Amino acid sequence: MAESRIANFGAGPSALPESVLHEAAQSLLNFNGTGIGIAEISHRSKEFDIYIKETANLIREQLDVPSTHEILFMQGGGTGQFSAVVLNLLARHRLLHPDLPEQDRVLDYVLTGSWSKAAYTEATRLANGATVRIAADSRAHSADGKSFNGLPPHSAYAFSSDPALIYYCENETVSGTQFAGTEGTPASFPFHLLPKNPTSGLLPLVGDYSSSFMSRPIPRLADHAIIYAGAQKNLGPAGVTIIIVRQDCIVDVDAAYRIGGAPIPISLAYKPYADNDSMPNTPSVLAIYVSGLVLKRNKGLGGVSYYEEFNKRKQEKVYDVLREGDAKGVLKPKVREGEGSWMNIVFGVIGEGAEARFLAGAEKRGMKGLKGHRSVGGIRVSLYNSVTEEWTDQLVAYIREFIEVESKTPATAPVTEA
Repeated sequence: MAESRIANFGAGPSALPESVLHEAAQSLLNFNGTGIGIAEISHRSKEFDIYIKETANLIREQLDVPSTHEILFMQGGGTGQFSAVVLNLLARHRLLHPDLPEQDRVLDYVLTGSWSKAAYTEATRLANGATVRIAADSRAHSADGKSFNGLPPHSAYAFSSDPALIYYCENETVSGTQFAGTEGTPASFPFHLLPKNPTSGLLPLVGDYSSSFMSRPIPRLADHAIIYAGAQKNLGPAGVTIIIVRQDCIVDVDAAYRIGGAPIPISLAYKPYADNDSMPNTPSVLAIYVSGLVLKRNKGLGGVSYYEEFNKRKQEKVYDVLREGDAKGVLKPKVREGEGSWMNIVFGVIGEGAEARFLAGAEKRGMKGLKGHRSVGGIRVSLYNSVTEEWTDQLVAYIREFIEVESKTPATAPVTEA
Protein backbone atom coordinates (compact mmCIF):
# COMPACT_ATOMS: atom_id res chain seq x y z
CA MET A 1 0.00 0.00 0.00
CA ALA A 2 2.76 2.45 0.92
CA GLU A 3 4.35 2.25 -2.54
CA SER A 4 1.16 3.49 -4.23
CA ARG A 5 0.65 6.53 -2.00
CA ILE A 6 1.75 9.97 -3.13
CA ALA A 7 2.81 13.05 -1.16
CA ASN A 8 -0.49 14.83 -0.53
CA PHE A 9 -0.11 18.56 0.09
CA GLY A 10 -3.82 19.25 -0.49
CA ALA A 11 -5.63 21.85 1.59
CA GLY A 12 -8.34 19.43 2.66
CA PRO A 13 -9.56 16.83 3.08
CA SER A 14 -5.97 16.29 4.03
CA ALA A 15 -3.58 13.39 4.38
CA LEU A 16 -4.04 11.01 7.29
CA PRO A 17 -1.42 8.84 9.01
CA GLU A 18 -1.00 5.56 7.17
CA SER A 19 -1.14 3.52 10.38
CA VAL A 20 -4.51 5.10 11.17
CA LEU A 21 -5.83 4.25 7.72
CA HIS A 22 -4.80 0.61 8.14
CA GLU A 23 -6.55 0.36 11.51
CA ALA A 24 -9.65 2.12 10.21
CA ALA A 25 -9.79 -0.25 7.25
CA GLN A 26 -9.89 -3.22 9.61
CA SER A 27 -12.61 -1.58 11.71
CA LEU A 28 -14.81 -1.11 8.66
CA LEU A 29 -15.31 -4.85 9.00
CA ASN A 30 -15.10 -5.30 12.77
CA PHE A 31 -15.09 -2.44 15.28
CA ASN A 32 -13.54 -3.29 18.66
CA GLY A 33 -14.42 -6.98 18.39
CA THR A 34 -18.16 -6.32 18.01
CA GLY A 35 -18.40 -8.15 14.69
CA ILE A 36 -20.00 -5.00 13.26
CA GLY A 37 -18.19 -2.46 11.13
CA ILE A 38 -17.70 1.07 12.46
CA ALA A 39 -19.75 2.49 9.58
CA GLU A 40 -22.62 0.15 10.52
CA ILE A 41 -22.66 0.17 14.30
CA SER A 42 -25.37 1.99 16.23
CA HIS A 43 -24.30 5.30 17.71
CA ARG A 44 -26.38 4.26 20.74
CA SER A 45 -24.30 1.14 21.32
CA LYS A 46 -22.28 1.01 24.53
CA GLU A 47 -19.09 0.52 22.50
CA PHE A 48 -19.51 3.74 20.54
CA ASP A 49 -20.75 5.64 23.59
CA ILE A 50 -17.50 4.77 25.36
CA TYR A 51 -15.49 5.67 22.27
CA ILE A 52 -16.96 9.13 21.69
CA LYS A 53 -16.38 10.04 25.34
CA GLU A 54 -12.78 8.82 25.14
CA THR A 55 -12.26 10.92 22.01
CA ALA A 56 -13.54 14.05 23.76
CA ASN A 57 -11.26 13.33 26.71
CA LEU A 58 -8.24 13.00 24.40
CA ILE A 59 -8.94 16.50 23.06
CA ARG A 60 -9.42 17.83 26.59
CA GLU A 61 -6.18 16.27 27.80
CA GLN A 62 -3.99 17.29 24.85
CA LEU A 63 -5.23 20.90 24.62
CA ASP A 64 -5.63 21.32 28.39
CA VAL A 65 -9.29 22.26 28.03
CA PRO A 66 -10.62 23.44 31.42
CA SER A 67 -13.69 21.99 33.11
CA THR A 68 -15.54 25.24 32.35
CA HIS A 69 -15.78 24.16 28.70
CA GLU A 70 -17.66 21.32 27.02
CA ILE A 71 -16.44 19.43 23.94
CA LEU A 72 -19.10 18.75 21.33
CA PHE A 73 -19.11 16.90 18.02
CA MET A 74 -21.38 18.50 15.43
CA GLN A 75 -21.87 18.49 11.67
CA GLY A 76 -21.87 21.22 9.04
CA GLY A 77 -18.18 22.12 9.10
CA GLY A 78 -16.82 25.60 9.71
CA THR A 79 -19.54 27.07 7.50
CA GLY A 80 -22.18 25.64 9.82
CA GLN A 81 -20.43 27.31 12.73
CA PHE A 82 -20.44 30.67 10.94
CA SER A 83 -24.19 30.46 11.59
CA ALA A 84 -24.21 28.62 14.92
CA VAL A 85 -21.93 31.02 16.78
CA VAL A 86 -24.06 34.00 15.73
CA LEU A 87 -27.35 32.38 16.68
CA ASN A 88 -26.22 30.93 20.02
CA LEU A 89 -24.33 34.02 21.19
CA LEU A 90 -27.11 36.40 20.16
CA ALA A 91 -29.51 34.20 22.16
CA ARG A 92 -27.13 34.38 25.13
CA HIS A 93 -26.87 38.16 24.81
CA ARG A 94 -30.65 38.52 24.67
CA LEU A 95 -31.05 36.47 27.85
CA LEU A 96 -28.42 38.62 29.56
CA HIS A 97 -29.83 41.92 28.23
CA PRO A 98 -33.52 41.36 27.43
CA ASP A 99 -34.41 45.05 27.19
CA LEU A 100 -31.55 46.16 24.97
CA PRO A 101 -32.59 47.55 21.55
CA GLU A 102 -31.56 45.18 18.78
CA GLN A 103 -29.24 47.64 17.06
CA ASP A 104 -27.27 47.94 20.32
CA ARG A 105 -26.33 44.27 20.21
CA VAL A 106 -22.95 44.30 18.47
CA LEU A 107 -20.96 41.54 16.80
CA ASP A 108 -17.27 42.27 16.18
CA TYR A 109 -15.40 40.57 13.32
CA VAL A 110 -11.68 40.55 12.56
CA LEU A 111 -11.13 40.08 8.82
CA THR A 112 -7.86 38.45 7.75
CA GLY A 113 -8.87 36.35 4.75
CA SER A 114 -11.58 34.61 2.74
CA TRP A 115 -12.97 32.54 5.60
CA SER A 116 -13.28 35.36 8.14
CA LYS A 117 -14.88 37.44 5.39
CA ALA A 118 -17.36 34.60 4.75
CA ALA A 119 -18.13 34.38 8.47
CA TYR A 120 -18.73 38.14 8.58
CA THR A 121 -21.06 37.92 5.57
CA GLU A 122 -23.07 35.16 7.21
CA ALA A 123 -23.37 37.23 10.39
CA THR A 124 -24.88 40.10 8.42
CA ARG A 125 -27.52 37.66 7.14
CA LEU A 126 -28.44 36.33 10.58
CA ALA A 127 -28.00 39.36 12.83
CA ASN A 128 -31.77 39.96 13.10
CA GLY A 129 -31.34 43.69 13.62
CA ALA A 130 -28.10 43.53 15.59
CA THR A 131 -25.09 45.54 14.41
CA VAL A 132 -22.32 43.60 12.70
CA ARG A 133 -19.10 45.57 12.56
CA ILE A 134 -15.51 45.07 11.47
CA ALA A 135 -13.10 45.44 14.40
CA ALA A 136 -10.03 45.17 12.13
CA ASP A 137 -9.48 44.45 8.43
CA SER A 138 -6.09 43.40 7.10
CA ARG A 139 -6.98 44.60 3.58
CA ALA A 140 -6.72 48.19 4.74
CA HIS A 141 -3.03 47.59 5.42
CA SER A 142 -2.13 46.00 2.09
CA ALA A 143 -0.44 47.89 -0.73
CA ASP A 144 -3.51 47.77 -2.97
CA GLY A 145 -6.05 48.18 -0.17
CA LYS A 146 -7.90 44.99 -1.11
CA SER A 147 -5.56 42.02 -0.63
CA PHE A 148 -5.42 39.70 2.37
CA ASN A 149 -1.62 39.49 2.37
CA GLY A 150 -0.93 40.01 6.05
CA LEU A 151 -2.43 40.71 9.47
CA PRO A 152 -3.75 44.00 10.88
CA PRO A 153 -1.27 45.83 13.15
CA HIS A 154 -2.35 45.92 16.79
CA SER A 155 -2.93 49.66 16.49
CA ALA A 156 -5.72 49.00 13.95
CA TYR A 157 -8.03 47.05 16.30
CA ALA A 158 -11.15 48.70 17.69
CA PHE A 159 -13.30 46.32 19.71
CA SER A 160 -16.76 47.20 21.00
CA SER A 161 -17.19 47.68 24.74
CA ASP A 162 -19.77 44.94 25.33
CA PRO A 163 -20.20 42.86 22.16
CA ALA A 164 -22.33 39.76 21.82
CA LEU A 165 -19.55 38.12 19.84
CA ILE A 166 -15.91 38.70 18.90
CA TYR A 167 -14.79 36.53 15.99
CA TYR A 168 -11.40 35.77 14.47
CA CYS A 169 -10.00 33.05 12.19
CA GLU A 170 -6.65 31.89 13.52
CA ASN A 171 -5.39 30.47 10.21
CA GLU A 172 -6.63 31.41 6.74
CA THR A 173 -6.22 28.51 4.31
CA VAL A 174 -6.73 30.57 1.14
CA SER A 175 -4.70 33.73 1.81
CA GLY A 176 -2.07 31.89 3.86
CA THR A 177 -2.04 34.21 6.88
CA GLN A 178 -1.96 33.04 10.49
CA PHE A 179 -1.76 34.61 13.91
CA ALA A 180 1.45 33.79 15.73
CA GLY A 181 1.33 31.05 18.34
CA THR A 182 3.32 33.19 20.79
CA GLU A 183 1.61 36.10 22.55
CA GLY A 184 3.04 39.58 22.61
CA THR A 185 4.49 39.54 19.09
CA PRO A 186 3.29 41.87 16.29
CA ALA A 187 1.68 38.92 14.49
CA SER A 188 -0.14 37.56 17.55
CA PHE A 189 -3.85 38.02 18.18
CA PRO A 190 -4.21 41.12 20.42
CA PHE A 191 -5.74 39.53 23.49
CA HIS A 192 -4.48 42.48 25.53
CA LEU A 193 -6.77 44.83 23.57
CA LEU A 194 -9.98 42.90 24.19
CA PRO A 195 -12.65 44.72 26.22
CA LYS A 196 -13.07 43.92 29.91
CA ASN A 197 -16.43 42.56 30.99
CA PRO A 198 -17.30 44.66 34.07
CA THR A 199 -19.43 41.99 35.72
CA SER A 200 -18.35 38.44 34.92
CA GLY A 201 -15.07 38.96 33.08
CA LEU A 202 -16.25 36.40 30.53
CA LEU A 203 -15.80 37.47 26.92
CA PRO A 204 -17.73 36.11 23.91
CA LEU A 205 -14.48 35.38 22.04
CA VAL A 206 -14.83 32.94 19.13
CA GLY A 207 -11.83 31.38 17.41
CA ASP A 208 -12.07 29.47 14.12
CA TYR A 209 -9.24 26.94 14.33
CA SER A 210 -10.40 24.69 11.51
CA SER A 211 -7.11 24.47 9.65
CA SER A 212 -4.69 24.54 12.58
CA PHE A 213 -6.49 22.50 15.25
CA MET A 214 -4.12 20.20 17.20
CA SER A 215 -1.09 21.52 15.27
CA ARG A 216 0.21 23.52 18.25
CA PRO A 217 -1.17 24.82 21.58
CA ILE A 218 -4.02 27.35 21.46
CA PRO A 219 -3.09 30.62 23.21
CA ARG A 220 -5.50 31.57 26.02
CA LEU A 221 -7.88 28.74 25.24
CA ALA A 222 -9.67 29.22 28.57
CA ASP A 223 -10.47 32.84 27.67
CA HIS A 224 -12.47 31.78 24.60
CA ALA A 225 -16.20 31.37 24.60
CA ILE A 226 -16.07 29.05 21.59
CA ILE A 227 -13.34 27.38 19.57
CA TYR A 228 -14.38 25.28 16.62
CA ALA A 229 -12.63 23.22 13.97
CA GLY A 230 -13.55 20.97 11.09
CA ALA A 231 -11.72 17.66 11.47
CA GLN A 232 -10.61 17.35 7.85
CA LYS A 233 -7.32 19.26 8.10
CA ASN A 234 -5.37 17.82 11.02
CA LEU A 235 -7.62 15.33 12.72
CA GLY A 236 -9.77 13.08 10.55
CA PRO A 237 -12.12 12.80 7.58
CA ALA A 238 -14.63 15.46 6.62
CA GLY A 239 -17.98 15.21 8.36
CA VAL A 240 -17.40 16.15 12.00
CA THR A 241 -16.78 19.55 13.57
CA ILE A 242 -15.29 19.86 17.04
CA ILE A 243 -16.73 22.59 19.26
CA ILE A 244 -15.08 23.65 22.51
CA VAL A 245 -17.72 25.81 24.15
CA ARG A 246 -17.78 27.53 27.53
CA GLN A 247 -20.71 26.41 29.63
CA ASP A 248 -22.27 29.88 29.98
CA CYS A 249 -22.63 29.93 26.18
CA ILE A 250 -24.74 26.77 26.16
CA VAL A 251 -28.07 28.53 26.53
CA ASP A 252 -31.76 27.73 26.14
CA VAL A 253 -32.33 29.20 22.70
CA ASP A 254 -36.07 28.63 23.00
CA ALA A 255 -36.15 30.82 26.10
CA ALA A 256 -34.45 33.56 24.09
CA TYR A 257 -37.01 33.05 21.30
CA ARG A 258 -39.87 33.50 23.75
CA ILE A 259 -38.61 36.99 24.60
CA GLY A 260 -38.17 38.09 21.02
CA GLY A 261 -35.08 36.32 19.71
CA ALA A 262 -34.85 34.57 16.39
CA PRO A 263 -35.87 30.90 16.18
CA ILE A 264 -32.81 28.64 15.97
CA PRO A 265 -32.74 25.24 14.22
CA ILE A 266 -32.10 22.47 16.69
CA SER A 267 -29.17 21.25 14.60
CA LEU A 268 -27.36 24.56 15.24
CA ALA A 269 -28.16 24.97 18.94
CA TYR A 270 -25.41 23.86 21.33
CA LYS A 271 -27.64 22.82 24.22
CA PRO A 272 -29.18 19.70 22.64
CA TYR A 273 -25.67 18.45 21.86
CA ALA A 274 -24.36 19.22 25.34
CA ASP A 275 -27.38 17.55 26.96
CA ASN A 276 -27.07 14.39 24.86
CA ASP A 277 -23.32 13.66 24.67
CA SER A 278 -23.21 15.14 21.14
CA MET A 279 -25.90 12.71 20.02
CA PRO A 280 -29.30 14.40 19.76
CA ASN A 281 -29.29 12.67 16.37
CA THR A 282 -26.91 10.29 14.61
CA PRO A 283 -23.41 11.82 14.63
CA SER A 284 -20.70 11.31 12.01
CA VAL A 285 -19.70 7.96 13.49
CA LEU A 286 -16.92 7.08 11.05
CA ALA A 287 -15.35 10.56 11.12
CA ILE A 288 -15.38 10.60 14.93
CA TYR A 289 -13.85 7.13 15.01
CA VAL A 290 -10.94 8.05 12.72
CA SER A 291 -10.40 11.30 14.63
CA GLY A 292 -10.13 9.26 17.82
CA LEU A 293 -7.48 7.03 16.24
CA VAL A 294 -5.47 10.10 15.22
CA LEU A 295 -5.76 11.56 18.72
CA LYS A 296 -4.52 8.30 20.28
CA ARG A 297 -1.55 8.35 17.93
CA ASN A 298 -0.91 12.02 18.74
CA LYS A 299 -0.86 11.25 22.44
CA GLY A 300 1.76 8.57 21.93
CA LEU A 301 3.96 11.01 20.02
CA GLY A 302 3.70 13.77 22.63
CA GLY A 303 0.54 15.69 21.67
CA VAL A 304 0.47 19.30 20.52
CA SER A 305 3.92 20.05 21.95
CA TYR A 306 5.38 17.42 19.64
CA TYR A 307 3.47 18.77 16.66
CA GLU A 308 4.44 22.34 17.40
CA GLU A 309 8.12 21.44 16.99
CA PHE A 310 7.42 19.12 14.06
CA ASN A 311 5.38 21.71 12.16
CA LYS A 312 7.86 24.48 12.98
CA ARG A 313 10.64 22.53 11.27
CA LYS A 314 8.53 21.84 8.18
CA GLN A 315 7.37 25.39 7.62
CA GLU A 316 10.87 26.80 8.16
CA LYS A 317 12.20 24.57 5.40
CA VAL A 318 9.54 25.69 2.93
CA TYR A 319 9.82 29.40 3.77
CA ASP A 320 13.63 29.18 3.48
CA VAL A 321 13.44 27.82 -0.06
CA LEU A 322 10.71 30.31 -0.91
CA ARG A 323 13.06 33.13 0.06
CA GLU A 324 15.71 31.61 -2.21
CA GLY A 325 13.24 31.58 -5.09
CA ASP A 326 12.22 35.14 -4.38
CA ALA A 327 15.85 36.30 -4.42
CA LYS A 328 16.35 34.70 -7.83
CA GLY A 329 13.16 36.13 -9.29
CA VAL A 330 11.47 32.74 -9.73
CA LEU A 331 8.98 32.64 -6.84
CA LYS A 332 6.91 35.41 -5.27
CA PRO A 333 5.64 35.22 -1.67
CA LYS A 334 2.02 36.31 -1.28
CA VAL A 335 2.17 37.07 2.44
CA ARG A 336 4.29 39.59 4.32
CA GLU A 337 7.33 38.20 6.12
CA GLY A 338 6.51 36.90 9.59
CA GLU A 339 2.73 36.82 9.04
CA GLY A 340 2.50 33.65 6.97
CA SER A 341 0.79 30.42 7.91
CA TRP A 342 2.53 27.32 9.20
CA MET A 343 -0.25 25.22 7.70
CA ASN A 344 -0.85 26.79 4.26
CA ILE A 345 2.10 28.46 2.53
CA VAL A 346 1.08 30.39 -0.60
CA PHE A 347 3.23 31.85 -3.34
CA GLY A 348 3.29 32.64 -7.04
CA VAL A 349 5.56 31.30 -9.76
CA ILE A 350 6.93 34.04 -12.01
CA GLY A 351 6.97 33.75 -15.79
CA GLU A 352 4.66 32.71 -18.58
CA GLY A 353 3.67 29.07 -18.17
CA ALA A 354 5.90 28.71 -15.11
CA GLU A 355 3.11 27.77 -12.72
CA ALA A 356 1.96 24.97 -15.02
CA ARG A 357 5.54 23.72 -15.34
CA PHE A 358 5.92 23.77 -11.55
CA LEU A 359 2.75 21.75 -10.98
CA ALA A 360 3.54 19.27 -13.76
CA GLY A 361 7.04 18.69 -12.41
CA ALA A 362 5.72 18.16 -8.90
CA GLU A 363 3.09 15.67 -10.04
CA LYS A 364 5.69 13.76 -12.08
CA ARG A 365 7.63 13.34 -8.82
CA GLY A 366 4.58 12.07 -6.90
CA MET A 367 3.50 15.31 -5.22
CA LYS A 368 -0.09 16.52 -5.55
CA GLY A 369 -2.51 19.07 -4.09
CA LEU A 370 -0.23 22.07 -4.68
CA LYS A 371 -2.47 24.22 -6.87
CA GLY A 372 -3.68 27.35 -5.07
CA HIS A 373 -7.33 28.04 -4.30
CA ARG A 374 -9.34 28.84 -7.41
CA SER A 375 -10.13 32.34 -6.10
CA VAL A 376 -6.47 33.42 -5.88
CA GLY A 377 -4.45 30.98 -7.99
CA GLY A 378 -0.75 30.41 -7.47
CA ILE A 379 0.71 27.59 -5.37
CA ARG A 380 -0.42 26.46 -1.94
CA VAL A 381 1.62 24.06 0.18
CA SER A 382 -0.45 22.62 3.01
CA LEU A 383 1.68 21.22 5.84
CA TYR A 384 -0.90 19.63 8.11
CA ASN A 385 0.10 17.26 10.91
CA SER A 386 0.08 14.16 8.71
CA VAL A 387 2.31 15.68 6.05
CA THR A 388 5.59 13.97 6.85
CA GLU A 389 8.98 15.60 7.10
CA GLU A 390 10.10 13.24 4.34
CA TRP A 391 7.41 14.64 2.02
CA THR A 392 8.41 18.16 3.01
CA ASP A 393 12.08 17.48 2.24
CA GLN A 394 11.08 15.96 -1.09
CA LEU A 395 9.11 19.10 -1.97
CA VAL A 396 11.87 21.47 -0.86
CA ALA A 397 14.42 19.59 -2.98
CA TYR A 398 12.13 19.85 -5.99
CA ILE A 399 11.49 23.57 -5.45
CA ARG A 400 15.23 24.19 -5.21
CA GLU A 401 15.79 22.25 -8.44
CA PHE A 402 12.98 24.18 -10.13
CA ILE A 403 14.50 27.50 -9.04
CA GLU A 404 17.84 26.56 -10.56
CA VAL A 405 16.33 25.52 -13.90
CA GLU A 406 14.04 28.55 -14.15
CA SER A 407 16.66 31.07 -13.09
CA LYS A 408 19.00 29.90 -15.89
CA THR A 409 16.33 29.72 -18.58
CA PRO A 410 15.67 32.79 -20.80
CA ALA A 411 12.13 34.00 -20.24
CA THR A 412 11.28 33.75 -23.93
CA ALA A 413 12.55 30.22 -24.48
CA PRO A 414 10.42 27.11 -24.04
CA VAL A 415 11.33 25.01 -21.00
CA THR A 416 11.47 21.26 -21.15
CA GLU A 417 9.65 19.67 -18.24
CA ALA A 418 12.08 18.84 -15.47
